[in-house]
Amino acid sequence: MNTLQRHRALTAIWGSPKGWRGTIVSVNHSDIGRRFILTAFAFFAIGGVLAMLIRAQLATPDSAFVGPAIYNQLFTMHGSIMMFLFAIPMFEGLALYMLPKMLGSRDMAFPRLSAYGWWCYLFGGSVLIAALAFGVAPDGGWFMYTPLSSKAFTPGINADVWLLGITFVEISAICAAIEITVSILKLRAPGMRLDQMPLFAWYLLITALMMILAFPPLILGSILLEVERAFGWPFFDPTRGGSPMLWQHLFWLFGHPEVYIIFLPAAGVVSTVLPVMARNAILGYGWIVAALLALAFLSFGLWVHHMFTTGIPHMALGFFSAASALVAIPTAVQIFAWIGTLWSGRPELKLPMLYLLGFFVVFVLGGLTGVMLAMVPFDWQAHDSYFVVAHLHYVLVGGFIFPMLAGACYWLPHFTGRARVPRLGEAAFWLILIGFNLTFFLMHLTGLLGMPRRIYTYTEEMGWTWLNLLSSVGSFIMAFGFALFAVDVALQIFFSRRSRRNPWRAGTLEWAMPTPAAAYNIASQPHVESREPLADDPELAVKLARGEGYLGEPRHGWRETMAVNSASGAVDYVVILPGNTRLPVATAVVTGGFFLSLLFGYYWLALIPLAGVAALGWRWAWALGARNDVGPVAIGRDQTAPIHREAPGAPGWWGTVLLLVADGTLFAALLFGYAFLWVIAPNWPPPEQIEGGTITALIAALGSVTGIVLARGAGRAISAGSPRASGQMALASAVAQAVSVAALVATGASALPIPDTHAYAAASWALIAYAAIHGFISLLCTAFAWARIGAGFVSVARAQELAVARLFADYSAAATILVLLCLFVPGLLA
Repeated sequence: MNTLQRHRALTAIWGSPKGWRGTIVSVNHSDIGRRFILTAFAFFAIGGVLAMLIRAQLATPDSAFVGPAIYNQLFTMHGSIMMFLFAIPMFEGLALYMLPKMLGSRDMAFPRLSAYGWWCYLFGGSVLIAALAFGVAPDGGWFMYTPLSSKAFTPGINADVWLLGITFVEISAICAAIEITVSILKLRAPGMRLDQMPLFAWYLLITALMMILAFPPLILGSILLEVERAFGWPFFDPTRGGSPMLWQHLFWLFGHPEVYIIFLPAAGVVSTVLPVMARNAILGYGWIVAALLALAFLSFGLWVHHMFTTGIPHMALGFFSAASALVAIPTAVQIFAWIGTLWSGRPELKLPMLYLLGFFVVFVLGGLTGVMLAMVPFDWQAHDSYFVVAHLHYVLVGGFIFPMLAGACYWLPHFTGRARVPRLGEAAFWLILIGFNLTFFLMHLTGLLGMPRRIYTYTEEMGWTWLNLLSSVGSFIMAFGFALFAVDVALQIFFSRRSRRNPWRAGTLEWAMPTPAAAYNIASQPHVESREPLADDPELAVKLARGEGYLGEPRHGWRETMAVNSASGAVDYVVILPGNTRLPVATAVVTGGFFLSLLFGYYWLALIPLAGVAALGWRWAWALGARNDVGPVAIGRDQTAPIHREAPGAPGWWGTVLLLVADGTLFAALLFGYAFLWVIAPNWPPPEQIEGGTITALIAALGSVTGIVLARGAGRAISAGSPRASGQMALASAVAQAVSVAALVATGASALPIPDTHAYAAASWALIAYAAIHGFISLLCTAFAWARIGAGFVSVARAQELAVARLFADYSAAATILVLLCLFVPGLLA
């Protein structure tokens, strides 16, 4: 097969239909990545317009441009859009588009999950924007502090829009985090060890793991607050045993790692683009990776950094203040590595480099003010002032937007295959840099002069007039810069001349393919032996196009890509990815129906789309697999390997493990909330506690343990070549789990007080509900495995369904036993 024939055959396999049909069915990572980026940029533009309205209101004292109600919606939506609808999705889009290309792969591990995540992001974000258009947007701040966001103070659906819309969007974030983690760990080019990955992949891997651990507390807090608003369960109401401080803890358990989740992908762009601009290999590769791990670890111990004025004990103040200062060390390691790379190289002052220099200036200033705010006495004075607003923007805009603009200028030739228009980009850079500093540097001064954040007007006697006016002028200058940047990008896409491949003379694999890349990325996958394979072998692109790597010969219409050992990069198996389908958009629409039913108060009606999601999930999984064994297949370079469904540790198993890690983090946050209220909240425990329920609790525990034993027995039976016995044990396991779920519900109904009477009852019911829901999910997984065994999809070699069902059964049983211990042991000890 010659090069042209290979290209046509691979395009037929990996391509998508043109027009709207392609948009509906495509699961290709390049398509989904571009959609994320374009949608995030659209939300960024909306958030920017809201910022202009805010600055117009604050430009002069006693302004009547907008009233307080509209202003509250403006600043709430500005923060929410920039944090949830722009920053995280923008990095997700860049990751989805670039990662397989940089790793020498053909796609991400779960293409349909990527598509589902984008549709959820689009629908959830659209709900928030529609609420803004209809005047019912969230108005309690992007942090939604209770009791301001509780039903008594926000009786409309404004807060519900935030809680449900953001939770809908968070589904997308968790999907992307699992996708990125599994793809980096498994779907690399053969031979690429962990210490040979591009630094950008390291940054994204650590960011994705942080998302898996950081996002669940926010999802839990949103669920609890929405349940309180909808049904009166008093998790945050101190008059009934709750505590508004619980919301702050859950929110900032997410919120402070979120800052580093935003920063790290942008820093990965810096570590990728800067060495190319400096014509020098990055210094301190190992030190940078170690700094990333330290930064990720420390970021989870800083959430009280945002709560210094809430009256926490002095020992906790000292601990979190020290940790907040300590986090500057791993950040400094990266900065010094970048400076050393520049110092020992031959920097070229091209447009990406200009944005990187802007990043250094702005981010370092933001880091210095961050150290100031880490000191408790200063924080007490500056808290909730415009000094904090200025610091936040210096860190987030300097740490994220400037590097992302550098990355856009660097990778746009890869996206478009075209060169940029000279000089226009430089003009945009200077407008953005000057406008940004004029806007936010002066806010440090207004904050030090005592201007509180979130106020909608002020009097001339306060002495803030000229500073606010100049800040507003700077914001419009910055807006003109971003508009000029958008014009520059549009001109490059539609009117500019063709660019040569690899215009920057980079050494990473994304430049070893035509630009823009084909649907399959790369005609054959390389064997990687260094961090810059293209620099080591300038003819690599030609060799791969001729099919001299792995999987160079298309066959059976399979979408094939290689999977490797996570650490060593040795060939593991061949992954056959699913093709185009409408299932992601259909599932996202039904998921959206569930959230909209909750938003408008049709709680029983919400059960219908929930059942629809379960049915579509069943259909989604049923479409995978085969009824016969294939055995090892040729992969090129005179080697063979099994396909993923006949090998242990397939991507589906990895994805399930990571999903359960995220789920376990949510469960840990729920247990933390239960313990926090027990220790901190007033009137705990109340007189009405658990009465009876011991028998049903024992039945629930016994049923879950029996389900584990039978699920494992089903696995042993299939390994022994007895599908009939395996199916019988799987069915018995499902029955045992059903008994456990029923006993859990009976325990709550017979032993717990009514949940709206006291936070103790509400928290106890929340624990029961968590265990029962996960027992039901485990029951569905086991029933699915039983059905697949009966249909002939499971054999000695093809046993992934049973492995996944065992994981869910183990997790469900552990959750059930922990919940019952939390509910019954305190009473027994008393």
